[in-house]
Amino acid sequence: MTSFHNSCDGALVSRTTFDLLVVGDANPDVIVSGSPRHPEFGQREQLVPAAGLVLGGSGAITAYGAARLGLRTAFAGRVGDDPAGAFVLDALRTGGVDVSGCVVDPAVPTAMTVVLVDGDDRAILTAPGCLDRLAAADVPTGLIERAAHVHVSSYFLQPLLAAGLPGLFGKARDAGASTSLDTNDDPSGTWAGLDEVLPFTDVLLPNESEALSIAASLKGSPAAQAGEQTVQDAVRTLAARGTLPVVKRGAHGALAFADGEPVEAPARPATVVDAVGAGDSFNAGLLAALLRGLPLRRSLAVAVACGTLSTRAAGGTAAQPTWEEATS
Repeated sequence: MTSFHNSCDGALVSRTTFDLLVVGDANPDVIVSGSPRHPEFGQREQLVPAAGLVLGGSGAITAYGAARLGLRTAFAGRVGDDPAGAFVLDALRTGGVDVSGCVVDPAVPTAMTVVLVDGDDRAILTAPGCLDRLAAADVPTGLIERAAHVHVSSYFLQPLLAAGLPGLFGKARDAGASTSLDTNDDPSGTWAGLDEVLPFTDVLLPNESEALSIAASLKGSPAAQAGEQTVQDAVRTLAARGTLPVVKRGAHGALAFADGEPVEAPARPATVVDAVGAGDSFNAGLLAALLRGLPLRRSLAVAVACGTLSTRAAGGTAAQPTWEEATS
């Protein structure tokens, strides 16, 4: 595993301009709170308690949260040349994220997502727009070479990026950077392609369901042969591929597996307003802590705090904590 740089404590080597480069998805989210489970068609209008237009996309929310935690953060993605794309870039800039590496695509619109929230559950509807056009070649080499860590989100929504990810992560490692991946869900349910990228991935950041699916998909894995597994079995399978698996477990906190031993952090009590983006805020917290040189167990606790605190308000970024809030 490539070592994490203690960038925020002044030990970062001089080549880097950014502590973190996030590569992935960015789009506006329309969040509808108190949505009925089955909206009525037939031209029926139904009233809901609240709705909002906020910054969305796993990559964008992670980048925004990392910048709020004090990391020098850049984001590389693709948006359309339209009002939705301008909204995304303006929101990231306002949050202190460098977006000079983003591609503005004049031919295809920005992705758009509608999130229907019912209590602590949600349905997500996404029009991918230009999302699936982002490729590894779109990420400027100079940007990779100036980052201490490279994080990629939404692997299965971006097939061109996924195909080039082993090369991109290899390039990052050659430049001295560490790497991480949050695949998010696979709409196809096949979970294909990860055998090739995991050897180049220092930290893998699934939730429980994703960890089970990824472990079961790997060629020759005991989980794939047995057909049944626990999340503890899954993290062992993933760790055997040379990555550090860090699993987000919601009300059960977080679980990692390092040096042959499980490492856990308990959940924090919370009154949840909106859980959209909580996993991405967890990612930001974990990376900020590891890049500051904190040990894994403490980093997990910071990550759990960041994910929990982000649920205090609607949207993925409105309640993301500062470093002081996350560590107090």
